[in-house]
Amino acid sequence: MSGSGAVSFLPKRFGAVASVAAPRDGGAEPQWALPDETSEVKALLESHPYRELTVEFDPHERVLWYYMAPIERPSTTLALMREARHLQKTIVDIFEKWGDPDNPPIRYLVVGSRMPGIFNLGGDLALFARLIQQRDHKALVDYARLAIAVVHANASCLDLPIITASVVQGDALGGGFEAAVSSNLIIAERSAKFGLPEVLFNMFPGMGAYSLLARRIDPALAERMMLSGQIYSAEELHKLGVVDMLAEDGTGTQVFYDYLAKHSRQFNAHEAIYRVRRRVNPITFEEMADIADIWVETALRLGKDDVHRMERLAAAQYRRWNRAAE
Repeated sequence: MSGSGAVSFLPKRFGAVASVAAPRDGGAEPQWALPDETSEVKALLESHPYRELTVEFDPHERVLWYYMAPIERPSTTLALMREARHLQKTIVDIFEKWGDPDNPPIRYLVVGSRMPGIFNLGGDLALFARLIQQRDHKALVDYARLAIAVVHANASCLDLPIITASVVQGDALGGGFEAAVSSNLIIAERSAKFGLPEVLFNMFPGMGAYSLLARRIDPALAERMMLSGQIYSAEELHKLGVVDMLAEDGTGTQVFYDYLAKHSRQFNAHEAIYRVRRRVNPITFEEMADIADIWVETALRLGKDDVHRMERLAAAQYRRWNRAAE
């Protein structure tokens, strides 16, 4: 499997997509036309050849979409997270160079997936198993630090006046669940499934699940979710208050744009409320880093049977990914 790698600009919500990156087969670069004021955004977004993400920018609604399209596994691999982190830093650069704080170039940052039936199946279990067997403490710490950097940046809206959103079309498990719930606004299609299965191999989700869920629902309920390994439907999590909006299958993107149509004139109020939420109940990087350190310590205490269960689950996820692709 491979990610698209293309960066595209959306001329109009219901218009055709005009690609602004040369196709990976080496064909001629397509032509496009955008207002002059978006040229700097275009240049910065095109400065990196994304392979694990598909990036689309809607300059009319000021929405930057990025879809996970990992090459190796349907998980939060190092390559996928590095590209996500690079994109986050690029957005900060765009704001710094824009020069008009009253008219920001991006209002919404939205994450989705281009994997059929899969949002993201979580941490890179195959990598975890290998690093645990090798007793590679540093590599586990490096993975965890990168993961929480991506999640924390999204949860804190990059310290910019933007709203982050997740459009979940497919299953979000483990780290995929953490990625989804790190956004201000969570839209899930009805067939989407959510879960934190780490307890099945004697672990816990250590890259933000507790911090994020405990600020949306009762902490005791968050603990029960993590310790049960239960899989939840989108509707169940909507009733619990984890998912903000439900969408019929295939309509997640439309539901997001319906939200924009209804609330675009209230962007300042909505962005301010989300900022107030972070001020009243902040999630600090230090908190997440301390929890990630506990995750590393816990991983290195796993026995052989636990690691073998992790490997079997990783293999099952890979087989499912291949079936979905076919």
